Amino acid sequence: MAEQSSSSGGRGRKFIIALAVIFIIALIITGINYYLRYWGPNVTGNKDYLYIHTGSSFADVYRTIRQEKLVRDTTAFMWAAHNMNYVNGRVKPGKYKLTEGMNNRHFINMLKAGNQEPVTLNFHNLRLKSQFAKSVSMQLEPDSASVSRLLDSAAFVQKHGFTTDNVYTMFLPNSYQLYWNTTPEKFFERMYTEYNKFWTPARKQQATALNLTPVQVSILASIVDAEALHDDEMPTIAGLYLNRLKRGIKLEADPTVIYATGDFTIKRVLNKYLSNPSPYNTYQHTGLPPGPIMMPSVNAVKAVLDYKKHDYIYMCAKEDFSGYHNFATNNADHLANARRFQQALNERGIKR
Repeated sequence: MAEQSSSSGGRGRKFIIALAVIFIIALIITGINYYLRYWGPNVTGNKDYLYIHTGSSFADVYRTIRQEKLVRDTTAFMWAAHNMNYVNGRVKPGKYKLTEGMNNRHFINMLKAGNQEPVTLNFHNLRLKSQFAKSVSMQLEPDSASVSRLLDSAAFVQKHGFTTDNVYTMFLPNSYQLYWNTTPEKFFERMYTEYNKFWTPARKQQATALNLTPVQVSILASIVDAEALHDDEMPTIAGLYLNRLKRGIKLEADPTVIYATGDFTIKRVLNKYLSNPSPYNTYQHTGLPPGPIMMPSVNAVKAVLDYKKHDYIYMCAKEDFSGYHNFATNNADHLANARRFQQALNERGIKR
């Protein structure tokens, strides 16, 4: 009896030990599985960024992640998203940087917190508002139509002291840090803030000394920019146009004629183009046009403010096609310069 009892007790202890071992192994496996689902590397290197559009739901985010294969194990991601309350939480739009090997916990925490990476928005010397709107839409979430709608809204731009003709002068070519999901309204406000930073009291005083407003300075700068191939010639060109404005002489700037036609392939401004009645044609109208003929560069604006003083009132492109100009103080010298340039155009077969 004693031996049987001892044998039964031994088997019982072994069974308990076996159960304990199995339980411990199960705990270890569960712990490892739990750890891997949270902390194991899961994000792939298929894409550099995850874009979450405004108004997206978790289902939209999950669909994008699956379709673009942004994680190795979508089941683990879904499990972690449920346990971290991201599934039923508020989805924050934006552009999120993905790092290969990122774990689910880091990934989901980033999305929940809205820790998106800023976009470096660039735009430089675009000719038309439509081109500008398209450029912005290619770098930020808003489409070109929504950007154009604000630019063409008289009520909206008037709040900031602009018209739909001259609002383009508000945008200073540069690089700006913004979030990808910035709304058109917030984008506009940011650009207005940058505009006011640029137009310091000192610069406004310079504009006043020229008898121009900041907007008018920028409109003139757009003409200077269109004329000048080389930045070092801008102050001279600016001085020439300021001389004409002061004397009440029409600017007669060829780039304004081209802008008025809408045909930007024109290389030779012929007499038939000069009669265009457009308010942008400075051969027909005295003074500045109602708006810029392109987005003026900061250098062009500064060239107007710091123009070179001289007596020139005429200019013509040099016949060597260097991009520089011959300047003149009288019509006779100007005509001689013009004949040399026209001859050079003829020799190269440039008819329009």
